[in-house]
Amino acid sequence: MNALTTSSSLHPTSGAPAPGHVPVMLAEVLESLKPADGDAILDCTFGGGGYTSAILKSADCAVWAIDRDPDAIARGQAMAASFTNAEGQSRLHMLHGGFGSMTDLTEAADAPAFDGIVLDLGVSSFQLDEAERGFSFRMDGPLDMRMAKSGPSAADIVNKAPESELADIFHFYGEERHARRVARAIVADRVETPFETTAQLAGLIRRVVPSDRSGIDAATRSFQGLRIAVNDELGEIERGLTQALDLLAPGGRLVVVSFHSLEDRIAKRVMGAATGKTTSFSRYDPRAALTKGDEAAFIALTGRPLRPGDAECAANPRARSARLRAVEKRSTDVSSFGKGLIP
Repeated sequence: MNALTTSSSLHPTSGAPAPGHVPVMLAEVLESLKPADGDAILDCTFGGGGYTSAILKSADCAVWAIDRDPDAIARGQAMAASFTNAEGQSRLHMLHGGFGSMTDLTEAADAPAFDGIVLDLGVSSFQLDEAERGFSFRMDGPLDMRMAKSGPSAADIVNKAPESELADIFHFYGEERHARRVARAIVADRVETPFETTAQLAGLIRRVVPSDRSGIDAATRSFQGLRIAVNDELGEIERGLTQALDLLAPGGRLVVVSFHSLEDRIAKRVMGAATGKTTSFSRYDPRAALTKGDEAAFIALTGRPLRPGDAECAANPRARSARLRAVEKRSTDVSSFGKGLIP
């Protein structure tokens, strides 16, 4: 959800995304989804509404949009009045919750099988650009990082977790080489002064982590790891992708945009299992053991993941790491896909 954002609000009259909000790889997402009149589309990561707005403008379709951030739900509710059908009913249906619970959310909303599902993974630019949400070290704010605005915050973890747990968070989720050094310094400092702000934590990390030749801020990887832990992002992706496959109608397409290797690795494995490209059992989706090639219930639409063009990367540096993968559910299910399996 790393869209370029120069304004943190919807357009005051149209309810459309503000002019500064440009979703990543929008053209590629629309080309992969191919929304058509009458389609039902599920946007699992509403965020600033960039994908949803473009989908609704591209066809006379309906969109169900999920977000666990109450601010995003408010943005969507403001947008809903701008997209109505011939009967005057909104074509946008907002669902408050995590996309890892998309089956329950869509069933409760009595939504149909979907002709297209899109996930734009990671943190929303609206969240990154609002200091009070505590996601970014570029601006000082409370050490929060909670997408849903509920549950343990980043400060809770930093101030209470054992050193070994902090080291694992920074190493496995942030891929920080100096994870143990960062964790040790945090535990030593928090005895006298608990961590309360993003600037406080970023300052400590910069003291103990050497500068990166690439120019990446020394706090980047540790902040990523902490954010992923606070929001259980990888678990959410694993749960969400598996459910998304089951929610597609025959001929429906699943499009996933990821922003770092941990996200993309899960997308690659789950979608590879669905298309029969996984040659060994996948802990992400047991159906991998039952489907191969032509017998699989899904077709890969992207060999290698698509990447943003040079012009988009120049206009929006946050797009540089984006990768897009897509699969399509076969119109005729030629396998016993999903039958007799333990959920």
